[in-house]
Amino acid sequence: MSDFHAFVEELFAGFGPVRIKRMFGGAGIYAGDVMFGLIDDETIYLKADGALKAELAAEGSAAWVYSRAPGRWEETSYWRLPEAALDDPDEAAAWARKALAAAEAKKAAKRR
Repeated sequence: MSDFHAFVEELFAGFGPVRIKRMFGGAGIYAGDVMFGLIDDETIYLKADGALKAELAAEGSAAWVYSRAPGRWEETSYWRLPEAALDDPDEAAAWARKALAAAEAKKAAKRR
């Protein structure tokens, strides 16, 4: 496990146990079997629905984007954890709870 992954686990300790699973060039952050966040280039991103995107944008956050093809960027539903939460485990846990709720709602909608 990388030092950053250990930091992420410690940061979200107040939220509950998280599991980090490597995928592609980054890693997924899971609570149980639900991926509510991801790590890319030592940056934490959280799953967001419309309401959470607005909250995160108000905090100065931005969406995770990736290049599907040269010069073509795709925005995702994962948004960067606000900087203030990186030093405040209670705040990080509060954001994680909101992200988990968004991820669970999306997962439930897919089942229907």
